[in-house]
Amino acid sequence: MENVVLVIHLILALSLIGTVLLQRSEGGGLGMGGSAGATGGRPAPTAMSKFTWILAVAFICTSIALTLIAASNSSNSSVVDRVDITNDAADDAGVPDLGESLLPPSSDDAPLVPSAD
Repeated sequence: MENVVLVIHLILALSLIGTVLLQRSEGGGLGMGGSAGATGGRPAPTAMSKFTWILAVAFICTSIALTLIAASNSSNSSVVDRVDITNDAADDAGVPDLGESLLPPSSDDAPLVPSAD
C-alpha cells in the first residue's frame, strides 16, 4: 500500500512541476507593476490554474497519507528494538564498543598531582 501511494505521490509531484512551468508568467513579482484594470487586478481562473490546484490538493493528500502510513508502521516499535546486537556479538564481529570511550574519565582515573603545600 505504501509503495502505491508513494508512486502516485511521485507522479503528482512531477505533474505539478510540469503544470507550474507550463503556465504563463504573470510578471510583476510580488504584485508590483501591472495594471489593475476593470477586473480588480486578478485574472479569471483558467483551466490550467484549476488543474494546478487539483494537483496541489492531491499532492497534499498523498503527503498526509504517507505520513499516516509511516506513523502506523512504526507505532509500536523503536529503532533500539530493531537492533539486536549484543556486546558479545559486537566483539565477535570486530565492531568496537564506542560507548565507554566517549564518556569523560572518572575521578579514579585522574593522575596524582602533588599538592603545592
